Amino acid sequence: MKKWLLAASAGLLFSSNLMAQAKKIQFVKYSLPNGLKVILHQDNTAPVVAVTALYHVGSKNEDTSRTGFAHFFEHLLFEGSDNIKRGEYDKYVTNAGGALNANTTTDRTFYYELLPANQLKLGLWLESERMMHAKIEQIGVNTQREVVKEEKRQRYDNRPYGSIIPEIMKRSFSVHPYKWTPIGSMDHLNAAKLEEFIGFYKTYYVPNNCVLSIAGDINIDSTKKMIATYFGDIESGKKPMYRPNITEPPLGHEVRDTVKDNIQLPMIIQAYRAPKQGSPEYYSFHLLSTLLAGGGSSRLNKTLVDDQELALQAGAFPYFMEDEGLFINYALPNRGIAPDKLEKAIDSIVNSLKGTTISEHEYQKVQNQIESEFVTRNGTMAGIAESLANYEVYFGDADLINTELLKYKKVTREDLRAVATKYFNDNNRVVLYYLPKGGKKK
Repeated sequence: MKKWLLAASAGLLFSSNLMAQAKKIQFVKYSLPNGLKVILHQDNTAPVVAVTALYHVGSKNEDTSRTGFAHFFEHLLFEGSDNIKRGEYDKYVTNAGGALNANTTTDRTFYYELLPANQLKLGLWLESERMMHAKIEQIGVNTQREVVKEEKRQRYDNRPYGSIIPEIMKRSFSVHPYKWTPIGSMDHLNAAKLEEFIGFYKTYYVPNNCVLSIAGDINIDSTKKMIATYFGDIESGKKPMYRPNITEPPLGHEVRDTVKDNIQLPMIIQAYRAPKQGSPEYYSFHLLSTLLAGGGSSRLNKTLVDDQELALQAGAFPYFMEDEGLFINYALPNRGIAPDKLEKAIDSIVNSLKGTTISEHEYQKVQNQIESEFVTRNGTMAGIAESLANYEVYFGDADLINTELLKYKKVTREDLRAVATKYFNDNNRVVLYYLPKGGKKK
């Protein structure tokens, strides 16, 4: 395949295509006898296709003494298979003019190939190889251990503020597996035997734990036939999958701590406990994050950065997971500003959400921002394929890609005030002061 297709199609795959959201996203959903869920979206406006596979396994499914397995497999399963030599997986895609990658969260592992439409069979073959007979060998395990160690050094250990999420999680959760993050423990990975990796693969990398979501320039009928050919003979998994049924108790008190890091500027982080994704209050939190940090005119930015000049940067974002959630505020103090002074200013802004109902003008602005973000996220074939898979796995309803925006619209100004009042309290949060090593909190 000519390489120019990759460059020519990149904009169509990654740039926002708002016209795609002007009408309902049509899709076909069905299951194979082995339990593989399939979702197909046909859009013939450009000769590109996104082939994605979402496995319902993340760090929360790991053994307490073997953390990091889910993320490790994200790397290991590019090693090859019975029919793909080591180091050749990526080359199949790049030689066809495409791109590929994967990511792991607390709740899922997601693989994707972005390809010219005439290479659909290649994407299906690669994902079937990954599912059916990936190479789980000692040489690959040893290689990827070193890769993951280097990733940990680059992304967490040696990156300024890189440890923020792990530091938050271990203080926010005491019993749920969310208390560790997908990077896991290097000691656990070093101690694991080859048979443990093979067991993890045979347990979770099975058709009945996967959603195959495809979007782009396809023909539904012929694609169904190809999927049956590549995936129909793969046997269902028989081993029990660990799904934690753990209710994290309320935090009950403010957790406050200081973390010394290789940084030049302090940072203040506030993490409030919140409900799981998809709960009714989940949508209110998204509006609140946009209200507080959605652009330069948002409350945190306008007050802390522009008006009072207390912060160089400020933000807020919802960090929601399948079983639990967090709402995180953060700010970097301006030169000469004591962190505790900035924290009080953050508290003043957050607490104001509990005292009064926001204006209709501000409410409409936030709703418009939410709609724009929603449309942008589902404006590419890759975005549509991923959203369909996420909605199916987490909510059991892929059609939320067409209806979820209505849930945001139903959130009222009074709902925002009620959620802020219920959750934005000192006894429901973790507060971290990130300070330069050798620095002191004032």
